[in-house]
Amino acid sequence: QMHLRESGGGLVQAGGSLRLSCKASGSTFDTYTMGWFRQAPGQEREFVAAIGASGGAMYYAHSVKDRFTISRDNDKNTVYLQMNSLKPEDSAVYYCAADRYPDRVVILTIDRVGSWGQGTQVTVSS
Repeated sequence: QMHLRESGGGLVQAGGSLRLSCKASGSTFDTYTMGWFRQAPGQEREFVAAIGASGGAMYYAHSVKDRFTISRDNDKNTVYLQMNSLKPEDSAVYYCAADRYPDRVVILTIDRVGSWGQGTQVTVSS
């Protein structure tokens, strides 16, 4: 199981950008699919983006596709989420997530997550 710690959240105006980072420790980072989820008040946690172990495959929720970019640096045990053209509806707590098992296909649903970060708040003002 990995220990994950997010950073980079904050308050930004609509149309602005933020970059979230997630530093991982405690396991073989470069063998795990990683991803981001988010949860707004009163709503269920939802998938945002995922990236395969080597960084070659990336998947996005329809709501963020073409605005957000997920990437990773395996030398730094870090996964990133670059968020551009932010909208008020992007406001949520963003959670970093790691697959439960290594070397799996790049599908990251909540039931497949083995480790969560503590979350970082993103607030987009209109």
